[in-house]
Amino acid sequence: MTNKLPRVSASEAIRALEKAGYFLVRQSGSHRIYKNAEGRRFTVPYHSGKELHPKILKSILRDADLTTEEFLELMK
Repeated sequence: MTNKLPRVSASEAIRALEKAGYFLVRQSGSHRIYKNAEGRRFTVPYHSGKELHPKILKSILRDADLTTEEFLELMK
């Protein structure tokens, strides 16, 4: 059974994804584009104080090639 996606802010998600080896490449308005050494890329809509919608977080995790379990482990 897969774990339910947590309700997290963009800042919390970014901290966890940076632990996974992703780094900020550029920013376009309120969207931050992250990339890893292999070239996998994803965009995080950054609005301080607001939580990411679960569908957005699911899309980010899919693009980053992370499972929910791996993401939850990085959140610790």
